[in-house]
Order: sequence, then structure tokens, then C-alpha cells
Amino acid sequence: MIQDDSSNGCEETRRKITLLGKEFTLPRTRRARIAIGIALMVLGCFGFLPVLGFWMIPLGLLILSYEFARVRRWRRRTAVWWERRRRR
Repeated sequence: MIQDDSSNGCEETRRKITLLGKEFTLPRTRRARIAIGIALMVLGCFGFLPVLGFWMIPLGLLILSYEFARVRRWRRRTAVWWERRRRR
């Protein structure tokens, strides 16, 4: 889940991702967020190695979904599909 935190009515918004009940703050610059998302996806392809893992691919997609509408739509469709499947 991605949130904007606009505390005290400041112009700046801090973007946060909530995973498993913990909040992680994203970098302020768009370039840094894109670089982190792409790096996580690329390194996730080496999931057979120790430390690196396939878990990095969905995390990279989650970060990129904040920046790109196509990835955001895919994430939302997947979330809706998952909820429907869980309710059966």
C-alpha cells in the first residue's frame, strides 16, 4: 500500500510504502525511486543466489507503481484478483 503523508499542511509530501504493517519512506526524488525500483527488479532475477531473492521483483514493481500508471493498473488488478480469490 502506498500513502502520501502530508503532515502539518506542508507543501512537501513524504511518500510511504506499508508492507506487513511497517512503513518505509521512499526517497523524495523521482529518479531515485525509479532507480531503486529497477534495481530491485534486476537483482531479483538473481534470486537463486544467497541474499538476493525473487521477493525483490514484486517490491520493485510496488515502488515503480507509484511512478508509472501502467504498473499501477497491473498492481490494482492483481490486488482485486487476489481478494476475490481469497473470499472463495
